Amino acid sequence: MTATIRIKLFATLKAHEPENAAAYPIAPATTVSELVERLAVPGDMVKLIFVNSRRAALDTPLKDGDKVGIFPPVGGG
Repeated sequence: MTATIRIKLFATLKAHEPENAAAYPIAPATTVSELVERLAVPGDMVKLIFVNSRRAALDTPLKDGDKVGIFPPVGGG
């Protein structure tokens, strides 16, 4: 059985966002870490993760209908 999630990658990570980001298929219980690896996002470029508008960790399991946002480190002064 396949679940679908919505993916939004921000700033420099945008290049890794798939064309089907609005309905991205995943296997049940896929973690954010597995998703990041599958999208070929460098692990050191992942700073903030949100699942359904709540802070999440790399080991957070994803389920059908989740909305995932991933942000890179942000510099500024």
